[in-house]
Amino acid sequence: MTQDLETLLTALYVKIDNRYDGRRRAGRHPLLSDAELVCLAVAQSLLGFTSEARWLRYARKHMSDMFPYLPLQPGYNKRLRNALPLVKKVIRDLAADTDFWFDDVWITDATPVPCGMSRPTVKRSNAAGWANYGYCASHSRFYWGLKLYLVRTPVGMPIMWALADPKIGEREVLEAILDRDEDLINQRGQILLISDKGFASGELEKHLSEEGIELLRPHRKNEKVRPGESLLKSVRQLIESVNDTLKGQLDLEEHGGRTLEGIGIRVAQRITAMAAGLWHNHKTGAPVIRSLIAYDH
Repeated sequence: MTQDLETLLTALYVKIDNRYDGRRRAGRHPLLSDAELVCLAVAQSLLGFTSEARWLRYARKHMSDMFPYLPLQPGYNKRLRNALPLVKKVIRDLAADTDFWFDDVWITDATPVPCGMSRPTVKRSNAAGWANYGYCASHSRFYWGLKLYLVRTPVGMPIMWALADPKIGEREVLEAILDRDEDLINQRGQILLISDKGFASGELEKHLSEEGIELLRPHRKNEKVRPGESLLKSVRQLIESVNDTLKGQLDLEEHGGRTLEGIGIRVAQRITAMAAGLWHNHKTGAPVIRSLIAYDH
């Protein structure tokens, strides 16, 4: 096996088809199967197409051998939005099918997902009431949109994720994410969770400790240096590397979603593409697990 887009999509199709497309549904079987739909969405993200119409034109011309039937843009958009529950399961399945799944060191971080750049857009957007104004300290800028929270392994494999109003406290969101997957945490025994100082909270650390999670974070100005902080400089590079993959290579901030379902599936689409690349690199013994360069052309 080699690291190229066609091989990745073939392996991903087989995995999804074996696990999910054995289900029989009422009515006529769709011309584009669920497995093909997810593979098509992953390829779109890896190749950097933010416009669904442009992507389908490209796919018809260059990928007709892999996808014999391609719907029109409205049909593709509708199928993709309805496939969000399936895409979430695929992300979890890809992670669970690697050695990274058993890693007892997790990293959590939050990154902005802008959903509008002007006041008229904010006022008429269907995401109003879910999205909100927030501040990105890394880039010293305000934005209107959501925050993506990722809990992942050191190589970047997603374990848990969520989108939230940026005005909700980071500690509150993290606690809700971990509580939602309580059974998964209980299977691990002891977990080392690495975060930045934005998650500092005595109450949160107490809650995590009760769940068997040790929180490693930088000290705040009014605190003493915390044990293990010497490890955090290299970890920060890992965090920035994953964020750069999502935003620089997979165009997270150019998602183009205007509704709750549209934003959700477009973010999930990019997380799936990253997870699929890491999964395939692991399975094929690639020298650099986090690199997706082999799949973007």
